[in-house]
Amino acid sequence: MPADWTEAPIADLQAAMATGDLTAAALTACFLARIDALDRRGPCVGAVIETNPDAPDMAAALDAERRRTGSRGPLHGIPVLLKDNIDTADRMMTTAGSLALAGPAPGRDAGVAARLRQAGAVLLGKTNLSEWANFRGHHSTSGWSGRGGLTRNPHALDRSPGGSSSGSGAAVAAGFCAAALGTETDGSIVSPATACGVVGIKPTVGLTPRSGVIPIAHSQDSVGPLARTVADAAAVLAAIAAAEPDPRDPATAAPGAAATAKALADYPRLCDPGALRGARIGVPRAFFPPGGRHAAAVAEGALRALRDAGAILIDPAEIPTRDEMRGDGSEHLVLSFEFKAGVDAYLATRSGLPVRTLADVIAFNLAHAETEIRYFGQELLIEAEGRGPLTDPAYRAALEHSRSLAGARGLDAVLDAHGLDALVAPTGGPAWTTDLLTGDHGYGGCSRPAARCGYPLVSVPAGSVHGLPVNITFMGRAYSEPTLIRLAYAFERATQARRAPRFLPTAPLP
Repeated sequence: MPADWTEAPIADLQAAMATGDLTAAALTACFLARIDALDRRGPCVGAVIETNPDAPDMAAALDAERRRTGSRGPLHGIPVLLKDNIDTADRMMTTAGSLALAGPAPGRDAGVAARLRQAGAVLLGKTNLSEWANFRGHHSTSGWSGRGGLTRNPHALDRSPGGSSSGSGAAVAAGFCAAALGTETDGSIVSPATACGVVGIKPTVGLTPRSGVIPIAHSQDSVGPLARTVADAAAVLAAIAAAEPDPRDPATAAPGAAATAKALADYPRLCDPGALRGARIGVPRAFFPPGGRHAAAVAEGALRALRDAGAILIDPAEIPTRDEMRGDGSEHLVLSFEFKAGVDAYLATRSGLPVRTLADVIAFNLAHAETEIRYFGQELLIEAEGRGPLTDPAYRAALEHSRSLAGARGLDAVLDAHGLDALVAPTGGPAWTTDLLTGDHGYGGCSRPAARCGYPLVSVPAGSVHGLPVNITFMGRAYSEPTLIRLAYAFERATQARRAPRFLPTAPLP
């Protein structure tokens, strides 16, 4: 199997399978061999927490189906990894990286996992993550979980892969799968996208179902793809988008979800290299530049590339409530209330686990302190356990305030004021050095406004700083994914900034 297959776009893989030059079984075997050679041995990236023992048989069955009745579509026979907070009803566990949830597999696929199966994807395995999607304790380290250990950045192994979808971002960058699923509450898809130099799409809340996904907060959680190209990410998003409401996730019944899913189904039409011509894009300068002058140079180069491709930049175009959001605690209050309610509800769907409630999880961690809380604590779990029900007036007020601050008074206000198609800002600075003792020390980011009001983001490689990737993020209104994908694809084609990782022990600083 040529090594090039692990970098090939999904469309090229499909073309090769259509001609018989490639099979899903051979491609699956190739990725599994690469995981064994580079994830478990060699540089030991630590991105994949578990491979699916049924993956080879799934691939062989899909090959037979292709010969018998043809292809199901763009993902037929394509190996995809899923973050280990997404349920799969097979022989794999779903744990959010916590040993407290190690045990029998869920009895039912998550909504997105079921859609991947229906599309013909091979569920290759589960990826490591920041434990409990990085909602456990202060001074946490992105990419570390009690069950999975530490995920490393394949560009420089001593650097963070970002979080909390750490394993998904690192696995895609390292060529362990064609694409992966991550989840985001605030930055957890776009952070590993920029740290690992891949494309990440955080969809509008409700565009993709969250049923069967271990939650943080139902008002902000979203499931989305990470891939090596915009077209690949769009193909996966099209497969998991909620064309029909998921009865287990009321948010998918929102009016915009079905229409956007229909538009995404024709995603090749969105991949227009000329889409930047005449596009009105705002530049919120308050987000420039995280990560110092070198990252600033990458960001300014991205703006020049946008202008050269015909975009009309409104610079600056500030989000009017950004400073107010920085000093406001309503988002954290919302997450804390919703986490307790969501985790207790999720655990009620599982059987055979040693825990049934968030209080049980806290007690389990104390009883297994040498493995679970050896590096950082569980202050956020304890805080959430002390919260009341979702009828609490403090929660309702915080939710309304947070959404308004980021949406109507924030993103919507600046987009309306300048007649913008989107905003663009650096996703974050270059990956920081991993430090298990003191935790993360990253360089800012631009995900918070969209996180609070549930709006979409598309992060795409823009360049690098001494071998460490730096992305930019396109952000827009609810259900503006088709527009953001068009802009990101055109930028990607104009710059071709992504570079495959070299698994260096450290960043090649001068």
